[in-house]
Amino acid sequence: MSDLTLMLIRIAFLCVLWLFVIMAVGVIRTDLLGPAKSKSKRSKRSEERRTSAPARPARAPRGRRNEPRSLVVTKGPLAGTSLNLTSQPIVIGRANDATLVINDDYASGRHARIFSDEGRWVVEDLGSTNGTYLGQQRLTRPQPISVGQPIRIGKTVLELRK
Repeated sequence: MSDLTLMLIRIAFLCVLWLFVIMAVGVIRTDLLGPAKSKSKRSKRSEERRTSAPARPARAPRGRRNEPRSLVVTKGPLAGTSLNLTSQPIVIGRANDATLVINDDYASGRHARIFSDEGRWVVEDLGSTNGTYLGQQRLTRPQPISVGQPIRIGKTVLELRK
């Protein structure tokens, strides 16, 4: 092989290696900080409307007897922690802007979301690496949850309670 061919192979190898490093850093950044959000004109207008309107405190909805009212951590480092259920979705993960921040090595930045959908509560995995489990089953799509049904994220277990 000529020296020129060998040099070109070395340069191509270095380019591929740097491309791999850049992609790995991007994946780590996305896992820690969440996906980058592009702001369109429409989202900027809605954000302006939200900031100009007076802020109202979120209240627990007045519900029926069988409706859950709180999300309780039953196992894990935050055992005993309770969040009131409101109309706002609850994002669970390691990211600082998550509603419930869990410091678990097996949790992603934005791991799962719990939200109300037409009077029933639903849990959704947000593309986490290690998965979200409802009972013993790994979630592959949003699933309705009932009171007392365990939701496992890494070593943390959560339940809806009345």
